[in-house]
Amino acid sequence: MTGETIHATCIAFGDVGVLLRGPPGAGKSDLALRLIDSGAALVADDRVALCEKAGDVVARSPEPLSGRLEVRGLGILSFPPVDDVPIRLICDLGNPDAIERLPVPGWCAYLGVRIRRMDVAPFEASASVKVRLAAYAAAGRADPATDATTIAAPANDQDPSGDASPVVIVTGMSGAGRSTALKALEDLGYEAVDNLPLSLLSSLLSPGNGGGRALAIGVDARTRDFGAAPFIEELDGLIARDDLRVRLLFLDCDSEVLQRRFSETRRRHPVTPDRRVTDGIKGERRLLRPLRDRADEVIDTTDMAIGDLKRLLDSNYALDAAPGLAIFITSFAYRRGLPHEADLVFDVRFLKNPHYEDDLRALTGKDASIGEFIERDPDFAAYFDNLTRLLEPLLPRFSAEGKSYLTIAVGCTGGKHRSVYIAEKLKDWLKARGERVSVSHRDLERQR
Repeated sequence: MTGETIHATCIAFGDVGVLLRGPPGAGKSDLALRLIDSGAALVADDRVALCEKAGDVVARSPEPLSGRLEVRGLGILSFPPVDDVPIRLICDLGNPDAIERLPVPGWCAYLGVRIRRMDVAPFEASASVKVRLAAYAAAGRADPATDATTIAAPANDQDPSGDASPVVIVTGMSGAGRSTALKALEDLGYEAVDNLPLSLLSSLLSPGNGGGRALAIGVDARTRDFGAAPFIEELDGLIARDDLRVRLLFLDCDSEVLQRRFSETRRRHPVTPDRRVTDGIKGERRLLRPLRDRADEVIDTTDMAIGDLKRLLDSNYALDAAPGLAIFITSFAYRRGLPHEADLVFDVRFLKNPHYEDDLRALTGKDASIGEFIERDPDFAAYFDNLTRLLEPLLPRFSAEGKSYLTIAVGCTGGKHRSVYIAEKLKDWLKARGERVSVSHRDLERQR
C-alpha cells in the first residue's frame, strides 16, 4: 500500500471520513470539536496518515498523536480514536466571503483517488451541520439525523466538460512558438488548422461539420481579415456553445529575444515586412494585447526550450488527462533570470551548496549523493515540511478557481544541484498525492 502523511484534521461519522484542511489557525481543531460534540469521532488531529486500500483513501492517526485533540484554552484532550476510515469529503477552511452560495461540485485527489471537496467557513454557526450533511451526501446517503438529502448534482458533475468537443485556439507573438505549439497539440491527437480566416472559424466549428473532433486552430496577425475586436466577438460566440469546450492559448516572449530569433533566421517580421523587426514586434504587441488579456492561458517562452514547451502542453492539453489542476515544476539558476511563466517561485539558495565540495561539484541534483548532502543540512527538513504545508491548502483553491495548470519554479545559484534536487523531491511528493505533475530543469543542460 502506498501512503503519505499530511497536515490536516480528520473526523468520521461512522464509516464516512472527513478531512479538514487549512493553514495553522484556520480553525480545524475548533470545527472538529464541534463535530465531535454533534456525534462524530476523532480520527486524527494536526497530522493524518493516508493510504490507499481497495480503491479508497483511508485515514488513521500517526501513533504518537492517536486520540489526541488540541483545544485552545483547555490543552490536549483525549478521545477514543478510530482508524482506517474511508475519506468521503475534503473540507477546505476559508473566509465566508470567498464561498459561493451555489458552488459547482468540486473534487480533489489523494493517492490517485478522486474525493469530493467543498469550502467551509469554520466559525459560522452552521458549519458543523453543513459538514455533516455534505459528508453523507458525498457518501451517497441521507443524513441519519434529519433524513436530508442533497438535490441531484448537475449532469456535468463528473466531468464539467460533458461531451463537448475540445477546441484550443492558439495565438500569440510571431516567433514565440505558435507553430511549435500547434505541432505539439497535433501530436497529442488534435486536428491542427493554421492561419484560418476569421470568417471561416464558425463554419469549421459548425455542429454539422464533423462534430466531436479535437481541434487546435492557429490564429495570428497574418490571418486574413484579422482584427482583435472581430476575433473576440467570434470567440464569445464559440464559448457560449454547449457542444464546445474552447480555450484560448497565447504564446508570448520577451521583445529582445523575439528580435534575436528573427535575426538568427534572417526572417522579416510578418506584420511590417518592409520595416525594421523592432517596429513589427511593437506593432504586433499592441494589436494582440486584447487577446493576451482575454486568454485562458499565457505561456511565456522566453527562457523555455522546445522540449519544455511540449511537456507543458502535454500536461495541460492531453485529451486523456484527468480533470483538475496540472502542475509543472521547473528548476532554474538565479544568475540566468527568473522563469517568466512561473506562478510560484521558491528560493533554495540558503541550503548548503554542493558546488564547494570537490567530489560533488560535477554531479547534479538527480544524483543520490547530492540528495544525501542536501538533506544533511540542518534546515532542510523543516524547510521542505513547511513548503508542503504551504502547498497543501493552495492546490485545491487554485483548482477551485478554475486554474488548469500551475507552474512552480525552484531556484538556486547555478541551477544544477539544490534547485534540481528540491524540484525532483517536490515532484515525488505531489505524485504521491495523486496530482498530475511533470518536471524539467531549465538550466541543467547548460552546465554540460
